[in-house]
Amino acid sequence: MFKMIYGLLNGQDIKELREIIDTATFVDGKISNPHSLVKNNLHLNDETAYQRSSTIMSNALRRNAEFAAFAFPKKIAPPLITRYETGMHYGLHPDMAFMRSVDGPIRSDISCTIFLEDPSRYEGGALRVKQGDATMRFKGELGSAIVYPSTTLHEVEKVEKGERIVGITFIESQVADPAKRELLHELNEVAALEGGNMSAENFTRIQTVQQNLFRRWGDC
Repeated sequence: MFKMIYGLLNGQDIKELREIIDTATFVDGKISNPHSLVKNNLHLNDETAYQRSSTIMSNALRRNAEFAAFAFPKKIAPPLITRYETGMHYGLHPDMAFMRSVDGPIRSDISCTIFLEDPSRYEGGALRVKQGDATMRFKGELGSAIVYPSTTLHEVEKVEKGERIVGITFIESQVADPAKRELLHELNEVAALEGGNMSAENFTRIQTVQQNLFRRWGDC
C-alpha cells in the first residue's frame, strides 16, 4: 500500500531545510554503499547540518496524523538529504532489511521519500516502484512525502535537467506484516469516518476489534 502525504513540511521547515541544502557539503552517495553498481547520487556530509535537518524531518513525520495512521511507527531512522544533479540516477534496487542507526538497527518495513524541491524545477528524477508487471511513478510537490513498503523494487529515474533533492528515511512499524498493516489502516479509517453514524454500542464493538487486532498483530 502506498500513501502520498501532502503538506508534511510547513513553511518554516522548508525554509530551514533550504538554508541547509544551500550551505552544507555533499559527497558521493556511495559512501554509504561502496559496492553498489546502481547508485549515482550525492549525500549530505556535514554532521551539524545532518543533525539539524534530520530533526526537522523526523519531527514533521511524528506530528503528522496521516503518517501515524498509515505506518504505525515504532522507530524512524534519522532522515538523510540526498541530491541528484543532472544525469544522476539510482538504478533498480531493494532496500536493505535492516538499517544502522545511533539507537541500534532498524528493520525497514516502510520506506519514505520527502520531496525537498519544486517538481517544476527539474525534469526526470521520478521515483519508480515496481509492483509485479506494473510500475508506479511518484514526483511529489515540495514538502510532500510518499511512504511505501520497503519490500518493493524501486529506482530513481535519471534527472534530465535541474536537481532532484529529497530526504529519505525508513520506518520500523509496530505491525511488520504489510497485509495486516493495511487491514488495520482500513479498519481504522472506516471507524473514524463512520463511527459517528453508528450506535454507541456498535461503535464500541468496532473499537474492541481494532484494539484486539492491534494487540494480536503489533509489537511495542
